[in-house]
Amino acid sequence: MSEKRSNFPLPLSSVTGPVTRKPVERAPIATPQTATQNARSNSQGAATRAPVQPAPGPAGPAKSQVQPQTQTALPRSDLMATEAPRRAMAQRVARQGVKDPQVLSALEMVPRHLFLEPAMSAQAYADISLPIGHNQTISQPYIVARMIELLRGRGHPLRRVLEIGTGCGYQAAVLSCVAQEVYSIERIKPLHELAKANLRPLRIANLRLQYGDGMLGLPQVAPFDAIILAAAGLEVPRALLEQMAIGARLVAPLGAHVQHLQRIIRTGTSEWTSETLEACHFVPLRPGTA
Repeated sequence: MSEKRSNFPLPLSSVTGPVTRKPVERAPIATPQTATQNARSNSQGAATRAPVQPAPGPAGPAKSQVQPQTQTALPRSDLMATEAPRRAMAQRVARQGVKDPQVLSALEMVPRHLFLEPAMSAQAYADISLPIGHNQTISQPYIVARMIELLRGRGHPLRRVLEIGTGCGYQAAVLSCVAQEVYSIERIKPLHELAKANLRPLRIANLRLQYGDGMLGLPQVAPFDAIILAAAGLEVPRALLEQMAIGARLVAPLGAHVQHLQRIIRTGTSEWTSETLEACHFVPLRPGTA
């Protein structure tokens, strides 16, 4: 691990306590556990729809751009059937080195199989990345947990988080369990729509999806105290560095053929420190929309 201090543009070359299966008592923020609670009160499994409350904060994206999640009850049996595999997945990730109990609990709560095609359900809880179409993948559970752990540092509270690269929506769902507000941008329109469809049954009230160029960030909601990139570039887009609050963390894969995770901390108005960490492999970070 190395540490250096740089000014931007910065090159990219180079749930507290033990996990339980009871609902976590915390601030009234919806998480994927809400799906189980909803299903319990809806014995017929009938879907209901109602508007969600906007995430707290003085500012937010325009209503015409942001897509809040609608509410649909998820059958309880669908969650109960994967309870043991989800728990085993979280335990395996813990053995791989992820220590943050809130991150591990979030990993156990989110039903990963709902974000995959039915034909790949048998592989949903293996520690592998899987295709989701459009030459994109859902990241392996370990790397999702590791990157979020790096965002939190030593239990660093996450209030407003920006995710670049929604994909199928899985990582955004995990983030929603550990942050007050999550904003996620996807540049590929069909994947943006797929993520909305995948997330809808989970009724996550503190998550907003955006279709657009992730390299531009979301200045109308900034500053963020954490930013996470699900694609690898050669440098951190200047717009993202500028949208970090002082003390904020950004975690991103870096490099072309050889990639490593990098954690960047903003330490001043125009000053950042960076750490180069473990090897990884991600799809390329691209500009624009598709």
